[in-house]
Amino acid sequence: MSRPPRRLRVDPIRCDGFGHCAELLSELVSLDEWGYPILAGVDVPPTLEADARRAIRLCPRLALSVQGPVSRGARTR
Repeated sequence: MSRPPRRLRVDPIRCDGFGHCAELLSELVSLDEWGYPILAGVDVPPTLEADARRAIRLCPRLALSVQGPVSRGARTR
């Protein structure tokens, strides 16, 4: 049985460009020239789900979330 896809999302209004998400999840998040996140636009692979949950939880502005079914501990929109 395959799991439903999950994608990271960033709320550009909330984000202040601290860059913690890119430090914690560099496989899926890079930063633009001003320090704001650029998401890879791919599903979060199962091997990175724990790292994604951690990045979401540690975002100081609560700007990072995941769309789709989520494991415990992550916020959804």
